[in-house]
Amino acid sequence: MTHEYELIPIGGVKVITEGPTGTGKTYAVGSLVDWADKHKMKVSVLFTETGLETLIGYWTDRSLPIPSCLSWHSAFTRPLGLADIAGMAKKVGQLPYESVVKLTDPNRDKNNAFVPILAALSDFPDDRTRTNLGPVDKWGVDHILVIDGLTELCNSIVKMIVGSRPTMSLPEYGLAQNNLMNLLRLLTQGCTCHFAMMAHVTREKDEITGGVKLMTQAIGSAVSSQIPPLFSDVIYCVREGTSFYWDTARLDVDVKTRNLPIAAKIKPDYAQIMDKWLSRMMGATRTPSTK
Repeated sequence: MTHEYELIPIGGVKVITEGPTGTGKTYAVGSLVDWADKHKMKVSVLFTETGLETLIGYWTDRSLPIPSCLSWHSAFTRPLGLADIAGMAKKVGQLPYESVVKLTDPNRDKNNAFVPILAALSDFPDDRTRTNLGPVDKWGVDHILVIDGLTELCNSIVKMIVGSRPTMSLPEYGLAQNNLMNLLRLLTQGCTCHFAMMAHVTREKDEITGGVKLMTQAIGSAVSSQIPPLFSDVIYCVREGTSFYWDTARLDVDVKTRNLPIAAKIKPDYAQIMDKWLSRMMGATRTPSTK
């Protein structure tokens, strides 16, 4: 009798690091790039916020070369023009709230940054080398996608729906939330590649416990509790003076972990997560048949 073994296919890790502004979320991506460079993998960062300078500074501030495995693309939501803001302000000052909610922005398509973001994910354009890297849902575990960050991704979806209008109706909130969750489910459940996202937090009521927690800031409060289950690791980023940490043990934050210990004051280094994933992938075998 003989046994045949084959490797179990394990998808990439899906990690979200979240916390207030200035807690080192973008800077820590440098450790992910260093790990990828060491293991002959690729990292592609989609910036929806202005974090490129911070990431590049991870190496240039120490007079180190930027690893060649890193690619990036910036897709920002264009701010409303002064004429748009002034025109809408005039209407808000003239109309009752019920009429304001029904206003439409004829220039909404010009401020629709969500479509270019989806286009970038469909064939990632590397601003560094001026080449395209293909659709992210076709990448394998030798590729890591990073989105920095969720806040402006949500803003792009909201602007797609309301344009310059300063308010949203409840049905529009639902439309925006569905667009967001459809994309997040694709990136976490429909992509083989590794995926890391940066997000901010907001204080929300936990509908299960009835208490108040720091949760992922998204579009309204309805989807904040739906985002963490999609990820393998939800890590809270902390700054204490001049020191930066990751935390997976805070009771007042909606966190989870599969690849890190449940602890406070963890070194903000993605290598810990990736090494754990790699050890599990290499050790995962099954017996499909016995002869």
